[in-house]
Amino acid sequence: MIRFDNVHKRYEDGTHAVRGIDFEVAEGTTTVLVGPSGCGKTTTMKLVNRLEEPSEGTVYYDGTDVHDLEATELRREVGYVIQDVGLFDHMTVGENVATVPDLKGWDAERIDARVDELLTLVDLPPEEFRDRNPTELSGGQQQRVGVARALAADPDVLLMDEPFGALDPITREELQDEFLAIQDDIDTTILFVTHSIDEALKMGDHIAVMNQGQVVQYDTPKALLDRPKTKFVEDFIGPDRTLKRLRVLRVGEVMREDVPDQHEDVVEAFRSDQGVMADGGELIPVEPSDSTQIALSRCIQAGVDALPVVEEANVVGIVTEEDIRDLQHGAAA
Repeated sequence: MIRFDNVHKRYEDGTHAVRGIDFEVAEGTTTVLVGPSGCGKTTTMKLVNRLEEPSEGTVYYDGTDVHDLEATELRREVGYVIQDVGLFDHMTVGENVATVPDLKGWDAERIDARVDELLTLVDLPPEEFRDRNPTELSGGQQQRVGVARALAADPDVLLMDEPFGALDPITREELQDEFLAIQDDIDTTILFVTHSIDEALKMGDHIAVMNQGQVVQYDTPKALLDRPKTKFVEDFIGPDRTLKRLRVLRVGEVMREDVPDQHEDVVEAFRSDQGVMADGGELIPVEPSDSTQIALSRCIQAGVDALPVVEEANVVGIVTEEDIRDLQHGAAA
């Protein structure tokens, strides 16, 4: 969907912001650009919707050189979310979300339906928020409106530049979780910029680690944690790679579909709807999409060595503390 082919960006003052980058963002996936300040990640993103033009090389959008696409039309086709949101204070929430569909000539009925659909999707009930002014909203609510506005015209590509960076840690975590849930529904190709390796590992299908204008490693989160290719990448990830690996790996990757006899008690406790073990620990099951870190934490809290894995209230397997610990030791080795 998006491809960078030996792309450079030089400015008149001599700054060489992007240096020969080559990578591809596959359709329907999320690629995260991560690195220290000034490494070229935002410049790289802006090359996609022509807010910046390459000095050398080619950026392709769905197989077409973006330079062959009219800039204004391209920007209407590509959703764009920034840290400062950029909502129009003189417009209501609903009018903000409707901006691009209105520019594209959608009829009023279609726009109204889309606005309601998206406000519901980002957990802002339209009957409560549609006619409010952006200045009446919290930072997290404004960011949700920004996401809804970027999705309004059903873009094939969504660019997100530090979208949650200005939020407090709790709100940021909540919005990350909500957006991951939304992403399962929208199937949009996403290029996401952040300076946080933890956010990159959580949000990305692939991660491009950048330094001094270059992509120094392009990999899946798991491969990045298992096999950092350079000392810079290793240092940027940090010393707690094992813990980060637990956050990245999903329960579905390590669970057992067949429940061993010695763990039938936790399954029965869940099925009996008691949720409490014999020693009084509260049993909270996990889903395949939960991280192994969450599973380990819940095992410890409940005082059990295994948890049922459920989907739509049905037990689909079990995850054991032993398997998670083995995963830790294997990563450390």
